[in-house]
This record gives sequence, structure tokens and C-alpha cells, in this order.
Amino acid sequence: MARRGRGLDQGEDAVAGVSERSLFATPLATPPPPSPLVPGSSKPALPANVPAPTPPIETGRIVRVRRQLGRISLPRLRHSVAIAAELELDRGIAFLLVPVCLAAGAIGYYSLAVEPDFAKPVAVVVLVANCALVSRSWPKTHLGFMAALLCALGLLAAKVETWRVGTQMLGSEISTQLTGRVVSLEQMETGRIRLTIDVTSTARPKLRYAPERVRLSARSIPAEMTAGSLVTGYAKLLPPTGPVRPDSYDFSFDSYFAGIGGSGFFLGNPTVVSADDGEMPLSARLSSGIENAREAIADHIRATVGGAEGEIAAALIVGVRAGIPDEINEAMRRTGIYHIISISGLHMALVAGTIMGLLRGAFALFPDFSARRPVKKYAAAAALVSIAAYLVISGVVVAAERSFIMLAVMLIAVLFDRAALTMRNLAISAIAVIVVSPHEVVGPSFQMSFAATAALVGAYAGWADHRAGKARPPPPKRSLPSVLTRRFLLATGGLAMTSIIAGSATALFAIWHFQRVSPLSLFANLAVMPIVSAVMFLAVASALLMPFGLDAPALYLMGKGLTAMIAISAWISERSPVDAVGLISQQSVLLVTVALVIATMATTWLRLAALPFALAGLLTVSDTRTPDVLISEDARLVALPIGGGELAVSRARPNEFTVDNWKRALTSETIVVPEMFSKADGLFDIADAVNLPPGAPFYCTDGVCLARHPSGAIIAHVEDRKDTWKACGFADLIVVNDATGYDSCHNSLVLVVTKRQLARKGSAAVFFDRQSATGPPIISFAVDGPYRPWHAQRKYSREARGLAPWRKPEKPAAPAQ
Repeated sequence: MARRGRGLDQGEDAVAGVSERSLFATPLATPPPPSPLVPGSSKPALPANVPAPTPPIETGRIVRVRRQLGRISLPRLRHSVAIAAELELDRGIAFLLVPVCLAAGAIGYYSLAVEPDFAKPVAVVVLVANCALVSRSWPKTHLGFMAALLCALGLLAAKVETWRVGTQMLGSEISTQLTGRVVSLEQMETGRIRLTIDVTSTARPKLRYAPERVRLSARSIPAEMTAGSLVTGYAKLLPPTGPVRPDSYDFSFDSYFAGIGGSGFFLGNPTVVSADDGEMPLSARLSSGIENAREAIADHIRATVGGAEGEIAAALIVGVRAGIPDEINEAMRRTGIYHIISISGLHMALVAGTIMGLLRGAFALFPDFSARRPVKKYAAAAALVSIAAYLVISGVVVAAERSFIMLAVMLIAVLFDRAALTMRNLAISAIAVIVVSPHEVVGPSFQMSFAATAALVGAYAGWADHRAGKARPPPPKRSLPSVLTRRFLLATGGLAMTSIIAGSATALFAIWHFQRVSPLSLFANLAVMPIVSAVMFLAVASALLMPFGLDAPALYLMGKGLTAMIAISAWISERSPVDAVGLISQQSVLLVTVALVIATMATTWLRLAALPFALAGLLTVSDTRTPDVLISEDARLVALPIGGGELAVSRARPNEFTVDNWKRALTSETIVVPEMFSKADGLFDIADAVNLPPGAPFYCTDGVCLARHPSGAIIAHVEDRKDTWKACGFADLIVVNDATGYDSCHNSLVLVVTKRQLARKGSAAVFFDRQSATGPPIISFAVDGPYRPWHAQRKYSREARGLAPWRKPEKPAAPAQ
């Protein structure tokens, strides 16, 4: 049987006499002989003395174009498509599309407006499976039902994971005496310590539906507190927050699947109740031991390297990155090299490559042994064990787990004498990740990681196919400087192409999720990646030498490399011309995703079908409308762009994270805080709002903050529902920061948004009518519709029930004696 594979000349297509070039090279048809039955079909012979007419002179290019146009016809195109599609199936594209269908089903589940019960997805799977079984005699129909079955299985897998996780989420803000066992500790850049705690009990008050795991911060902790310690303290618990604006990242979704039911901070410092782990189950003792080892290694690295370099070194080796300064994080984000900090495929590959290179170099010192043994497999097995240990010591974060699966599949392929870096292995990795954690499909990490890897594998496989079909003469003899220069240029060119391909494949996903782009990422990666490769080699060396106490020189050199990396990222970040790019349309991301799937998985000329999808995706990038006003889910903050790159906010000290997200979404650069006026000074009155010029920021007086959008619409932010009526006469939008508030204007042209609405439906985006200045505004909420499991806790808060904030009752005064 002929071997099947990408770019092989001898395959099943060779048996049928079909090749990719022959799809376009159709032989010219021979003209039929003249028929005497058709008038004018035969021309009389000219006399011998009469010269024959000379045909018009046509260049070769015109002839070729006419021939190509003459060959284009619907039957020929249909025949070519059928042959190319059959060739794609022979080369295994059906298997490559399995993770695509599974991912589509998972995305479909998370996009549903209503949570389905188990019976519906199971019934769909059974029905489609029966249809696929019955349709085996019709290949095309069978393929369609198999694709539908895979989509249904992806939906069912997402439903099973949601049921399996079942995180108990905190419904309302509350303070309680909390006792629990520490899972992990992280030293934050601000100096506070973030603790992840498994809750064992609560008191004063005792929570009826207490979350199983919470994440709290503390100013300081006792020195004897470690992972596994039983601690107690009075803490303020907050429910998981939703998206900071519609169509943005949902933090309650992430908390639900991470098992975090609430967050908050200790009111005071926690104390250790007991450090005895005798009552802990075996799994908890193992995880606590690993966590304590991680913290000990991180403390050793910080003490040896010191400064921000020590924090980054700890992040690269054990995955502890909470202590990296914010300015360094921001510089790396602006330059497009923040992926270096997060342990992912790059770090796993560098660790595996370093281990394999060291072992194969060591085996080369023993030629007799190397000639008789499969030393490459030995090195691959050692690399597999190394990255497994790296995964454990790095905290088994999601990105590292996904990267481990991907690289483990490739190393196992080496053990079984298979090609390591292939689209098939990438598909196996994606299937494993989707089956284990379907919710990762809708996250930026999964999308960008697999998009970049698929683009790189497809691009370099296509380049290998192109080179394999060409005969190359033997290389000429070169001098040593010429050889070194050529290798340097090839390495630089390869690194540049890798950065361009990966950056192009992930650019739209980065813009969709983060509303930012790094135009100088190519230069930053070219400058930094050689340093990162050396740093990771030193990291592996320090990890191997650390048990013997000989890691100081490696860590010292690692710190120097990180110092250079920080300096380069800061220098390039200061010269980055653009950062925030605003919102893009969802359909453009979907179209570009389809184009990426076709371009990376197809091997015949059918990959040209990716062009219209890519073009349509690029043309619809800006096919979305930017909100005129954004409102936070706690009703405390309102913001609107007022032109000139300025964003007006309704509070003097707004939430920094929320405002940063809004600035990128609305392409604003500076924040304009409100101006405060008192009623006594008479400088500004509520009635003066009608005289505000378009684009005026917030002016606050008498409990009401007023601003004017560039379109002319007036926005009012009211703290007390009793003051709502003051803005009913002229405001187009009124936001009431009071859960007991209601629409007291009773005017269809005035949109009143209350704290209760926002507590139930999440943050909001408001759009003013562009056609009519007097039309009512349109509002869109982040959680509009029936609740999914990760949003069900919203209906239990006091604000969602229309209740005022809870206040501790005052003690009655003692009677006079």
C-alpha cells in the first residue's frame, strides 16, 4: 500500500494518475475533423498561387491567459474539487478536523442562552450517532453526520464538565469568621500575600451555602504558616465578578471552572490553628508538599538572584509570578513578549530540547553504546520525565498542562519512530485538551496557543514540501566566516519568520480578547529570544545543580540575562507607536478562524479556499459599534469617551483594572476625573447641564454628576434614588447607584438604569440613536438572559433583591441612672 503523507509524490494519488499540478494542467482538445454535412464546415482549397491568410500575431502571455480562461468551466471545476477533496481525505484531513468539530460543539454549548439538561445533549448524540451508522453506504452523507456527531460530543463534554465541576459560588458580600486549610501562598508585588484556602467552617455568621474554596489576601502572615496549615481569621468575602463590559472576559466563568467560589481579604491577620497534616487526605498532603517545595525553591531563587530578575526567574522555574513588578509586566505586554513569563509550550520545548541535547551529547561520548542502542529514544523518554516534573513543580497551571500534553504527544511519537512535529500530533493534543477541559476552548490561551502552533506546523510543512520537489546542486565550498555568517542569517531569518507566522495567526485573537496589539513584537522577539534560550538553558542547569548546592553560578548568569531582557523590553516599549486598538467584530474572528483552519490543514490547491474567508474577516474587522457609555456592574462607575482620546469617568478614584480595560476598548489614552462643586458656591447648578458643550466631562453637585456626550446626549449619575427626579427633565441616561431605586421619570425617552438591574444583569453598554437625537438610548447587558451555572449566584445578592446595604444595628443607649 502506498504511503500516505503530506507532500509525498508516491501516494494513492500516483496510483490514480492524479497530482496537484495535473488539476490545473488539462491537455488541449484536438479540433474535430470537418464534416461535409455541416454547411461551411469545410473550406475549398485555395489555388496554389494564392497565399494563405496570415493569422494575427499574439504574444505567449496572451495565449497562456486565453488557454487558462478557456479551461475554466463549472464541470471542470467541480471535477477538480472532487479529486482534490478525495486526495485530502486520503491524506487524513478528516482526523485533523476532529478537534475542530469538538471545539465547535463546546463553543456552541457555552454560547447557549439557556442551560440545557442532560437529556437533550444525550438525545442529540444518540440520534446523530444512529444517523451516522445508517448512512455508512453514502460516504458524503456519512461524513456530514460524523461531523455533526463530533459537534454533539463536544457539547456533551462541556455539559459534563460543567456538572462535574459544580462550584459553589458565593452569592453576596459578607464578613465572617473563616477557618480553612491553606492550599497555596503567593507573595504579591504590592507586598500582600494571596492565599488560596479550602474552607472547613464559618462562624459569626455561619454561612448556609459556604464556598468550598476561596482566595483571600492578607497584609502579613505568621512565619510558620505554610501550605497545609489550618488557619482562621475574620475575612470579608466577595462574590466572583462578571465581565467589566459586555462581550469581555467573564471572571465568574473562570472562577467557576477553577473551583474558586469567592474572593476577598482578611480584616486583620490570619492565625495558624494547627500545622499538623495527620488528618489530611493523601492527595492533600502530596499537593501541600509540592506547594511548599515550590515556595522554598522560589524563596531560594529570589534570595540568590534578587530584585525583579529574581521574581522573573522564580516565574520561569516554578511558575510563581505574582511578585513581578507591574511596570515590567506592562512593558512586556506592549512589546508582545509577555508569553515568556507564562510557562507554556515555549518553556516546555526549551526544557525538553535542553535535556535531549545534553543526553545525546553525553551518549556521543560513548560511540560503541550509541551505535547499538536507540539513544534518541532514551533522550526523548528522559525529556518526557523532565517536562512532567516541570509541570508538577510549576503548579500545574492550565497553560502548562496544555503545553505538556502537546509536547508529550510529540515525544511519545519519537519513542514509536514517528514524526514528532506534525498536524496529526497537534490534533491529538487538541483532542486531549478539549476532552479534559472543554471550557479552555473559549479562552484566549487555548485559541492563541493552538493557532500559533497550527500556523507554524502548516507553514513549515508546506515549505518542506516545496523544497522536497526541487533538485538542489551540492553546496559550494565556503570559508569559515562565510559559513558562520550564513548560519547566523538563516537562524535570524527563521526566527523572524516564526515570529511573523505566529504573530499573524494570533493577532486577531489578541485584539478580540485584549483590545491591544504589539506592532514592534517582531523586533522584540528577535532581540529577546536568543537571551530567553540561554536563560532557559541556565534554568535547567540550575535545577539540576540545586540539590547539590552548586546552582549559584547558573542563577547568577540567569539574572544577568534577565536584566538584559528587561532593559530591551523597556526600551522597545517606550518606542511602541500604538497599543490599544479598540473593539473588533465577532464575525471577523470567526471568519479568520475558518480561514486559518483551511490554510493549515489542507494540502492541495483547496487551501486557496481560505482566501475569501480571510478577506471577508479582514473587511469586517471594524463592523462593530463602539459603546457611547459604559457602566460597571456595581453602578459605582460610569464612563464615556469625550473626544481627543479622553475618557470621562464619574468617580475621582475609579477602579484601575476596570478603567484600563475600558480605555483599550474605547481607544482612549487619558482619564478625566469629575469636577466637584458645592451647592453653596453657586458655580455649577444641575439646571446648567443643558448648557454644557458636547464632550463635557462630569460635573458633580448636590448628589448628581452630569456629563455630555459628543453626540449631545446628557448622562447623569445619581447616588441616591431620591435625587433621580432632578435629572428627569433633561437627561437622556440616568444611572442610579441605589438598589432600592426605580424609574421615577416615567418617560420612554429617558433611560434609567438602577443598581438592581446591574446586579442582576451585569455591566452595561449604552448606545445613543445616531439617526435621531431625541431617540431613546439602547442598552446591552453582559449577563442578559437566563442564568448559566457560573452566573446563578447573581440573583442572591442584596442588590439583586432590591435591598439596601446591610448595616450593623446600633446598640440602644443605656437608660439614664
